[in-house]
Order: sequence, then structure tokens, then C-alpha cells
Amino acid sequence: MHELSLAENLLQIIEDAAHEQQFTRVKTVFLEIGQLACVELEPLRFYFEIVTQDSVARQAKLEIIEIAGQALCTQCQQCFPIVSYDQACSHCGCHARTITQGDRMRILELEVE
Repeated sequence: MHELSLAENLLQIIEDAAHEQQFTRVKTVFLEIGQLACVELEPLRFYFEIVTQDSVARQAKLEIIEIAGQALCTQCQQCFPIVSYDQACSHCGCHARTITQGDRMRILELEVE
């Protein structure tokens, strides 16, 4: 259900940008979502459509770009793909690692009029 809050936050960011940059309509929102960001895509699309109904983003297309998870092992210093937070290094089996990509959600670009 946190996808509703995410959709509302996206709309707030878009409306703030519209006010600052003086645009009146958003045609497309390009959104990067990491595989580890714990975001359900279909509920997010559903809530985005609902919360944007009376806004500058009304009928805006939501283009989601999925970003794969990646981590850096703190023991062997190797980068490896990661699909869950409890995954060990695929090179040495160590669980001590730093997530380097795929754990965030961000607006990449807005196509506006």
C-alpha cells in the first residue's frame, strides 16, 4: 500500500517542478526504479493514474525503467548482481557488501508542454 504514498510524492515533485519551471502539462514521466527498491510496479501505476487526475500530470504516461541490483563485496572487492538484500557475494560467499545500484527510485526526466 506504500505505492499510494509514492505516487503522491511523485505528484508533489512534479507539481513543484511545474511551479518552478512554468510548465502546464506533463506528457510523460520517466521513472527509474531499482529492483531492490521494494516497489510494486502495477500498484504504483494504478495509484499514479488516480492521484494525477486533477493535476498537471493528468493522463501522463508513466515510463518505468527498471534498474538491476548490484553490490560490491567488502571482502573480495568484486561487483556482483544482487536480487535480494540477504544474498551473499557470488565470488567468495561473503555477506558483507555495499549496494551500488538498484535500491532507489527517482524521476529521470519529465516530458512537458
